[in-house]
Amino acid sequence: MLQFSVVRKLRNRLHVKVTGHRFTEAEAAYVEDTLLLNDAIVDVTFYTRSSQIAIKHNGDSDAVREAVLGLRDLDLSEAPALNEYSPRLVNKKYREMMINRTALYLGKKAVLPTPIAAAWAWFDGIKFIGKAIKTLWQRKLTVEVLDGVAIGAALLQKDYPTAGAVMYLLGIGDILEEWTHRKSVLNLAQSMSLNVDKVWVLVDDIEVSKPVNEVVAGDQIIIRQGEVIPLDGVVVDGVVLVNESSMTGEPEAVRRDQDSSVYAGTVVEDGKAIVEVRSTSKTSRYEKIVNLIEESEQMKSGMEQQAYRMADKLVPISFIGAGLTYLLTRNVMKALSFVMVDFSCALKLSIPLAVLSAMQEASKRGITVKGGKFLEQIAQADMIVFDKTGTLTKAEPEFEQIIPFNGHDADEMLKLAACIEEHFPHSMAKAIVRAAKDHSLPHKEMHSDVEYVVAHGIASKVGRYRVRIGSAHYIFDDEKTKIPADEQEKFNNLPNSSSHIYLAIGGTLAAVICIKDPVREEAKQVIADLHTLGIKKVVMMTGDSKRNAERVAAEIGIDEVHAEVLPEDKAAYVKQAKAEGYTVMMVGDGINDSPAISEAHVGIAMNEGAPIAQKIANVTISSDNLQALVDLRRISLALMKRIKANYNGIVGFNGALVGGGVLGFMPPSQTAWLHNLFTLGIGIESMTPLLKEDKKEEEVVPTIDVTADSVVA
Repeated sequence: MLQFSVVRKLRNRLHVKVTGHRFTEAEAAYVEDTLLLNDAIVDVTFYTRSSQIAIKHNGDSDAVREAVLGLRDLDLSEAPALNEYSPRLVNKKYREMMINRTALYLGKKAVLPTPIAAAWAWFDGIKFIGKAIKTLWQRKLTVEVLDGVAIGAALLQKDYPTAGAVMYLLGIGDILEEWTHRKSVLNLAQSMSLNVDKVWVLVDDIEVSKPVNEVVAGDQIIIRQGEVIPLDGVVVDGVVLVNESSMTGEPEAVRRDQDSSVYAGTVVEDGKAIVEVRSTSKTSRYEKIVNLIEESEQMKSGMEQQAYRMADKLVPISFIGAGLTYLLTRNVMKALSFVMVDFSCALKLSIPLAVLSAMQEASKRGITVKGGKFLEQIAQADMIVFDKTGTLTKAEPEFEQIIPFNGHDADEMLKLAACIEEHFPHSMAKAIVRAAKDHSLPHKEMHSDVEYVVAHGIASKVGRYRVRIGSAHYIFDDEKTKIPADEQEKFNNLPNSSSHIYLAIGGTLAAVICIKDPVREEAKQVIADLHTLGIKKVVMMTGDSKRNAERVAAEIGIDEVHAEVLPEDKAAYVKQAKAEGYTVMMVGDGINDSPAISEAHVGIAMNEGAPIAQKIANVTISSDNLQALVDLRRISLALMKRIKANYNGIVGFNGALVGGGVLGFMPPSQTAWLHNLFTLGIGIESMTPLLKEDKKEEEVVPTIDVTADSVVA
């Protein structure tokens, strides 16, 4: 039976030790997922080596206690197996690689007799020397040549400790670089993975909402514009344009019609189709995503690439310096000072670590960044463009009232609106559906097919009447809807404090739905903070009315506002801003934001938004708080500052070591060791948090046993 004891308690954190079972990585992941089902628990990390669970919670200690004690009833045999792409297994793999390499290095130094240690050093050094020769054969002079010469020189001088230290640190640097890349890949793949809970399934010609995990092969599902295709299948009816960039890397949407295959994780850009499900397996799709990303170099930031190029450029200087020193002094030891200090070793270690650390720090704050490249562009950005609804305003707009026209009943109009809107993932649509439910107005499918007109509204048909619901531009300008003659004054006196959605039946206005669109409490401060952090221009673009848009802009301090715009207008604005020299971030949440998100240097999607926006975006924010944007900017600026400081420090310190060696103050072995110690030090410093955590009151609690009758507290 599992036993639990409290190891440490902080204000909203709890460390619990588990005894009674030795957990596998799969079981640990299962425990984490189970605990996260509790609303009181924010984050969980299970450390299998120490058998401790670190729990971050919202302060409800009773709920946390019950969740922890509930683990005794958990059937661990049901833990899903982890595949090779599991972040837990990947992290374990690279941690063990580093531990094993370090243990082997220290063990050889402590135990092996000198002759055996020498033979081992030569055995390990041959691969570095061979790589150097191969590089020279290709007429290249890179850091691999410098590494090979430094190691070869140390071996020839029988300075085996120095040669071993250089090879150890180079190996650690390679592991960390690979780990960084792999971590970035998995973060991106995870962000591309399915985030679909329910799908519309065709049952006896009626659309039925069904959990995606209950769908089986042979079922027919409905896919519409802006939705992620949840499962592999074949189109049996309809035509869609599908963005398959997550599978193929090609940005252009492709046409998929009858008998064409569609794949899970791709996104419908336009159209509607019925798809017969062929496979419910996600593994192959995930593998394809990972393989695609690993073939791309977009993950590395420009500064990373620049630092690596600079390291290569320093190689000829090192050899020239060594040659000149020998010609002037005829002293081999002084000449070797130039090659024994390897600038690239520290660069390869510190820069990947700094990027990995920054991405992990962002992740802990609810921010998923799809590569170091985007952190650099966020730091360089001088313009940010916001969507309004669901971004600057709350993700869940609230229904205020419905005002009927043309003799229609308010409840019936709300039922009709909810019936049509429930097919589309937009915050305004969700508010209407929620309102119908709250008012106990169950609705059955009374309309025919529905068509989503991006940034405008929805077109459908009830009986012989055409039904339209959407923006004023769509209803009155495009559809030429008439206002009942005797209700013009009623229309003119619609409340100014809310957003309006218009419902028309048969070309005549039937109802106006008023939606509260409250501004996020933190929005004003976030805008001010972004200005302080170097953002020159903050722009808001929305399809909402000019009156409402200007009200929001004035309230939170927006520099420039554009109202009643279409998706293509947002994208065109971003494109023009880029042409003017701005580095642009675009923040949005809806289908209508996706063209602009794709066009921007950095596209940022709110997690509650449309799936297509999240797929296209370079950054997704899972927390429902705009403060994450400020944290993201601060992390990015701090990362760039750290990379520059690391580079300057590496060049300066190692340059001083070279000078000391040339002047005869230090032998090559001493400079090599000081270089290696500095490399380790700057690597450790690169892993420290970029942002200071707020100090929290701590309370240390003695270890106690938790039994069936006791309390975790």
